[in-house]
Amino acid sequence: MPLALYGHPFSSYTQKVLIALYENAVPFEFRSIGPDTPQHTADWLQRWPLRKFPLLVDGGRNVAETSIIIEYLQLAHPGPVRLLPEEPMAALEVRFLDRYFDLHVMSPMQHAVGGALTGDPVKRREALAFAQEKLELAYAWLEGELAGRTWATGADFTLADCAAAPSLFYADWTHPISAAFPVLRAYRARLLARPSIARAVDEARPFRPLFPLGAPDRD
Repeated sequence: MPLALYGHPFSSYTQKVLIALYENAVPFEFRSIGPDTPQHTADWLQRWPLRKFPLLVDGGRNVAETSIIIEYLQLAHPGPVRLLPEEPMAALEVRFLDRYFDLHVMSPMQHAVGGALTGDPVKRREALAFAQEKLELAYAWLEGELAGRTWATGADFTLADCAAAPSLFYADWTHPISAAFPVLRAYRARLLARPSIARAVDEARPFRPLFPLGAPDRD
């Protein structure tokens, strides 16, 4: 039975796992969650009642949480691109940056999106202001951390870059990365040029009108 991934193409966390799958050309069936596919929604909720996606299904095993899914793929379905280093200290750095992008870039962005989705102008402004403050701090730290590196932790593309791509993609829509951060801007551009990431971005392109803060006419 082939792998199955439940999620949505426009979902940042779904894209994180899609990038890992595309990097190693892992065969899988994508089961999109939406109003046109109620059967996928019902099956997904039965398997993972916490109502979070993506969810990876491998035979009788359900694997949740993006970082765990990607590590599982490396263990159970390895490919030529090793997304988590074998050396423990190097792996720890990758895991740290993976969490950094999820917690300090993705989460503020999603906070702003959540505020916009309420439909309340005051909550929208407050959530956006909070996100802008947090993202500016995150960008400043990354500007120094990424200096001299091709990818998040060095020369090799890893789990951390799978997290960075959708995080920075949507965060820059929410609070643009200014010219004060040329290293970070160049890193985001390299991410978007990588084939696995470009594919995930293109597959989500039809859903851009769903972005409640207004998707910019770029990327």
